[in-house]
Amino acid sequence: MESVVTEKFRSLVEVLSDLEAINHQAASFFVNASRDSIAAKNRFAVAISGGSTPRRLYALLGAEPYRDRVDWQHVHFFWADERCVPKEDEESNFKTAFDTLLWKVSISDGNIHRIRGEEDPDKAAGDYEEEIKMFFGISGSPMFDLIILGMGEDGHTASLFPGSKALQETIRIAVPVYLEKPNRNRITLTVPVLNNAAQVLFLVAGDSKVKAVSEVLGDGEERKRYPAGLISPVHGSVTWLIDRKAAGGLKRIRQ
Repeated sequence: MESVVTEKFRSLVEVLSDLEAINHQAASFFVNASRDSIAAKNRFAVAISGGSTPRRLYALLGAEPYRDRVDWQHVHFFWADERCVPKEDEESNFKTAFDTLLWKVSISDGNIHRIRGEEDPDKAAGDYEEEIKMFFGISGSPMFDLIILGMGEDGHTASLFPGSKALQETIRIAVPVYLEKPNRNRITLTVPVLNNAAQVLFLVAGDSKVKAVSEVLGDGEERKRYPAGLISPVHGSVTWLIDRKAAGGLKRIRQ
């Protein structure tokens, strides 16, 4: 593994051989973060993402040896974003996590805080926001112990897309995102929430991400054009786990 710490953005970038290596590293990260949080506050609040990249991570966490290393009764699952589909739909981020992880571990239903994508987007976003406020006992921005994110070729993360009005939101915790067909409408956590996390973990793989990775993790102003480039936790830290293909455009990686 090669790594470089980018002090300017309080980022740790770890370049690994391939997606399998990324997901094993992420599973260990999840285990350690959960232990630290549960020891400190008797709970671990994590917001996870959908997509193909983290699917293997969830499968690893739902199997040995990682499964027995987590105190699942004290883990609370939230979602960074969700498509506006029923929970049984193949495009549902909840379904991905449920099929690969949640049903395989000893976790209470009350610890699963899904976004109700089957409802009207505005109502679903409002209800999700209220549930988060009640859980954290706050009226402002919550501090998740860990938020797991991916990044698209266009630099989007969660359901925060380039040029989206959602990027300008500074008060709401969760907002609806309306997209033209064939894309699905979505609900997403907002930038201030992502930037209030104790830890953010990005998982990025594939040579199609080279340009976005090099600019988001570069020193230039280009990073601000990408939603993922806006993620820089105010009080926490961000770790990027990237495979060699996606890291092809990065400089200053220690060999």
